[in-house]
Amino acid sequence: MVVVLKNPAHPAEVRSLVSWLEGMGLDIHVTVGRETTILGLVGDTSMVDIDLIQALDIVEEVKRIQEPYKKANRKFHTEDTVVDVSGVPVGGGHFALIAGPCSVESEEQIIRVAQAVKASGANLLRGGAFKPRTSPYAFQGLGAEGLKLLLEAKKATGLPIVSEIMDLTQLPLFEDVDLLQVGARNMQNFDLLRELGRTQKPVLLKRGLSSTLQELLMSAEYIMAGGNENVILCERGIRTFETYTRNTLDLSAIPSLKALTHLPVIVDPSHATGIARMVPPLALAATAAGTDGLIIEVHNDPPHALCDGPQSITPAQFDEVAAGIRQVLPYAYRYGA
Repeated sequence: MVVVLKNPAHPAEVRSLVSWLEGMGLDIHVTVGRETTILGLVGDTSMVDIDLIQALDIVEEVKRIQEPYKKANRKFHTEDTVVDVSGVPVGGGHFALIAGPCSVESEEQIIRVAQAVKASGANLLRGGAFKPRTSPYAFQGLGAEGLKLLLEAKKATGLPIVSEIMDLTQLPLFEDVDLLQVGARNMQNFDLLRELGRTQKPVLLKRGLSSTLQELLMSAEYIMAGGNENVILCERGIRTFETYTRNTLDLSAIPSLKALTHLPVIVDPSHATGIARMVPPLALAATAAGTDGLIIEVHNDPPHALCDGPQSITPAQFDEVAAGIRQVLPYAYRYGA
């Protein structure tokens, strides 16, 4: 249930109303916007008398919310959330360009790529240390050593780092990682999501291979229900009947999620198709569709990459993509995408 207060709402009256509602056993989420104040009522609202609340002088409107996700719901929080990733804002008109190799392979490799993508305009560095692979015989990443190398690249470039966490037992290792990525396979690892909810670390939550948008938002709700509202959603392609590409990039997810939630929405065009030559056009298309950022795999030697070389672009190709993105962005913002 959402209670929209009249503008301006006196702080003392708001506190009194919140206290009264909490006395009904409800959790109250208060959002103070530029033009209005909204109270989100979370819990069993079936016995709440809407007419009684509507009759209060301070109240403008009362609405019941049918969707099961409450904290992620735009009806509770009308303004876009901006997630701060170690000084890099994501969402609310702030575009994040995340780039780097699928997997950290060596200190020289990750630092070279980090320097190149930063020079092209990237403001966050991605790199996998722990890699969930379909085959148990495939390269699984360098683990803790990979995280150390990522931190070395951060020291060399100043770029905040993004890396995938696979299990809640790994949390102590990720203490210095700026943005914790939850991969598609772990989108519904609810024990991990609950634990991430107890931290205040920003979380990049990827959509599952066959998950609906509501299921993605419910996974975000697990994190937010624990008290961590620093969540960024990522569309990375879903499994369809098409086999030509690795996955099918659902560009419609961008405006759909923008209507449903206040959380930032970014796109991964690399995993979406698994084909490097498709990354640039899909990156530009996602930008035009209104994404809050992109996460792109960049490798200095894709043919010899230990992981996902076929979908990785070179630093020179990334430089061209970044230049194209800068040209498209003004149009995306102009038309309110």
